[in-house]
Amino acid sequence: MQQISPTRFQIEEKVKLPIIFNLSESLMPAEDALEQLRGLANTDSVFHHVAVLSDVHTKKGRKCPTGVAVAANKILPQIMDTAPNCGMRMFSTSLSASDLSKEDIDRVFKELVKEVPTETFFGAPIDFQTVYDICRLGSKGLVQRMGKKYDFLSNEAENTFEGGNEFREDEIPSEREIESVIPKVFLKMAQYRLGVLGMAGNHFLDLMKVDEIRDEKKAAAMGLKKDQLVFFMHTGSGILGQYASYFYTPKTEEHFLTKVLVNLGRMTIRKDFLTSQDIKQIQRDSLEFRKKPEFYQIDPESKLGKAYYLAHRAAGNFGYANRAILSAKIKRTVEKELAEKIDWNLIYDMGHIGVRRENHFGEEVWVHRNGVSRANGPIKMRNHPIFSQTGEPCFFAGSMTTPSYLAVGTNENDITFFSASHGAGKTKNVPGEINKKQLMEKVSSQGVGLYNAKSSGVVKQYSDFYKDINEAMAGIEANKIATAVAKLSPLAVLMA
Repeated sequence: MQQISPTRFQIEEKVKLPIIFNLSESLMPAEDALEQLRGLANTDSVFHHVAVLSDVHTKKGRKCPTGVAVAANKILPQIMDTAPNCGMRMFSTSLSASDLSKEDIDRVFKELVKEVPTETFFGAPIDFQTVYDICRLGSKGLVQRMGKKYDFLSNEAENTFEGGNEFREDEIPSEREIESVIPKVFLKMAQYRLGVLGMAGNHFLDLMKVDEIRDEKKAAAMGLKKDQLVFFMHTGSGILGQYASYFYTPKTEEHFLTKVLVNLGRMTIRKDFLTSQDIKQIQRDSLEFRKKPEFYQIDPESKLGKAYYLAHRAAGNFGYANRAILSAKIKRTVEKELAEKIDWNLIYDMGHIGVRRENHFGEEVWVHRNGVSRANGPIKMRNHPIFSQTGEPCFFAGSMTTPSYLAVGTNENDITFFSASHGAGKTKNVPGEINKKQLMEKVSSQGVGLYNAKSSGVVKQYSDFYKDINEAMAGIEANKIATAVAKLSPLAVLMA
C-alpha cells in the first residue's frame, strides 16, 4: 500500500484499477474488506479507480463493503446495500439547550417511542393511491395526499435531495410502469410500512445540541447557532426499498421468508415489460452470482437495466417519504408535550445508498454510493439558493455518546466522485461483548438518555464498536472532501 499523504493511501498491485483510501492509517479496514475491494477494482466495467471513505467496513451477507464510491459503465447492484435511499435527515428547532430540562427531554422521548416505531410490522397506514404517488413524485406526492393529516415541515421539497424525488419532471413514470418493474404485492406491503424508523439496530433518532460552530457564515445560512437543539435521523426506504432490491440483486445470504416473497413477486409481476423469460433469467442470475467472486453487472441500456433503474428510484422515493412523515410526527409530539409552538427548519435530507448517472473525469458514468452520500461543492449546487453559497450538506454520524458533524462538500473532491462518508464506521478491533443493561449504564453515565433500544444488535452500535469520529472528520477536511460547519453532541437517542 502506497502512502500518498497522512490521510490518503493507494493500492495498485494485483488490481486493474487503483484503490484509493481517503482516510488515516488507523482507520483502515480489516483484510476481509480489502479482499472485497480488490474484487471491485478487478471488475471490468469499473471506471478510473475505487474510492474508499473513512467508514469502510464489511457487512454480513454483503459482497461490497460500506463506505465506497464506485463509478462504472454498467450497473452493479451488488455494490449497494439492499435499501435504496437509506439516508439521513437533520432539522433544527427554535429551542436552545437551556429551554429544556432533563425531565422535559425524558417526557418527550417517552412519547416519541410510541410515535416513532421501530420493530413493528405496521407504521402509518396509507391508501394504495398514495403508494403510487410516492413512487412517482417522492415526498411531494406524500405531502399532496397527506397534507391534511400531517403538518409537514414547510421546506420539505426545497431542502431535500433533488426536491425529494429521484425522477426528473420529464421522466416521471406511470402507475402501470411502476407495476411492471415492482410486483404489486410489494407495493401492497408498502401501504403499512411508512413511518417506521427501522428494525436495524443502526437506525436512530437523536436530539442533539450544537456544541460548536466551525463556520459562522455557513451556519448562519443554514439557520444554525450555538446551543440550538437539532434532531438527527437515520432511516431507510423500508420494506419496499428492500424487496425491490432483492428482486434484482443476487444475495450472498437470504432469509427463507425473503426468498418466498421474492419468488411470489416474480410470479405475479405484470409481464408487459419484463417477460416470463426475463424473470427466469433474473432467477438464474440470482443463483449463479450468489457465490461467484465476480460482481453481477447489468447493461443500463438493456430492458433489464431500465427496469432495475426505474424500480430503484421508485422504491427509493419511500426513503424521502418515510423521513418526511416521521418528521411530521416528531414535530407534533414535541409541540404537544411542551405545549408550545416551535419553529422547525429542515437543514437537509439525503440518501447514502444509491446509483446515479453523473459526469466524472470527462465521462458519463454510473456512480454507485454505498454508505456514502453525494457531497457536491458550491459550483455543482449553483441552482440552490442556500447550498450554492455553502456547498451540499453532508452528515457524519457519531454513535450514541459521541459527537456528530454537519459539514458541506467542496469544489475539490473529484477523487471521491464528490462523495462523503456518513459516519466513522465500524472498527476492525472488535471490543468485548456487552449486554443491554451494561449498554444502558454506559450511555447514562455519559449524560445521554437511551430510549427503546429493542433490537438484538443495538449493543453493537455503542461507541466502542466504532472508529473515532473526530479522527475521521480531521481526515475528511485534510482531504478536502468536506468542511465542518457545526459539531453536535447527543442529549437523547432513540434506537431501533
